[in-house]
Amino acid sequence: MPPSSVLAPTPTDIRFDAGRHARAKIGYVLLATEQTVQDDVLTLRPPGVGIHFARAAIPDSITSESLAAQADLLADCAATLLPDGSLDVVCYACTSGSLVIGEERVFAELRCGAPNAQATSLITGVIRGLQALQARRIVVATPYLDEVNQREVDYLEQAGFEVISLCGLNLEKDSDMVRVAPDYIAEFALAQDRADADAIFISCGALRTLDVIAEIEARAGKPAICSNQAMIWDCLRLAGIDDRFDGYGRLLSEY
Repeated sequence: MPPSSVLAPTPTDIRFDAGRHARAKIGYVLLATEQTVQDDVLTLRPPGVGIHFARAAIPDSITSESLAAQADLLADCAATLLPDGSLDVVCYACTSGSLVIGEERVFAELRCGAPNAQATSLITGVIRGLQALQARRIVVATPYLDEVNQREVDYLEQAGFEVISLCGLNLEKDSDMVRVAPDYIAEFALAQDRADADAIFISCGALRTLDVIAEIEARAGKPAICSNQAMIWDCLRLAGIDDRFDGYGRLLSEY
């Protein structure tokens, strides 16, 4: 048959399917300085789940002032994540930023930019994760300056937890936080443990704690939560994804 006689498909014949990300689509608003969260999220991305990122401007200085300034950027960043409205969950992926700004303000800004998505934040995932593990008395390890540490203690206690102790590394630069060695993170976290603590929480998405969270939990003999682990768990469950992951702590393997 000559080529001229072959019938070409017409627009009415186009076949659509659900695309690569039929199970869920999750968006994360990251700090511009972020170098850890994206890798961790992609490491634990279930098949059929789309992951999308936007970045909010911030200097390489993690202070109460620089974090508070993020609030005015969240809506515009969220609006760049799948503007077709198909995003299922949108998360502000900064522990200290979400507690400095406050969850309600974070949610409002994210919903302004992505009105069809469920809004959450990194500190929200941590709180929900600790609650799922029925942990009330906690010890906390952070890389933060003291001014941020005190705000974290206050925030967690207002959320209903008893912070037995909190120790920070007094680092200001995100570019330093991302270079703290995982084996040191494990030693640092375990040194904060107390016999009367229900769980250990290692705060900050910049720390590579996901690499050693299972080791921390095993050596401590009690639940351990880290920021990115709890955030990923929270976002997946909000999106209706029940996949479990071994090797990254009890929260992701059992809840």
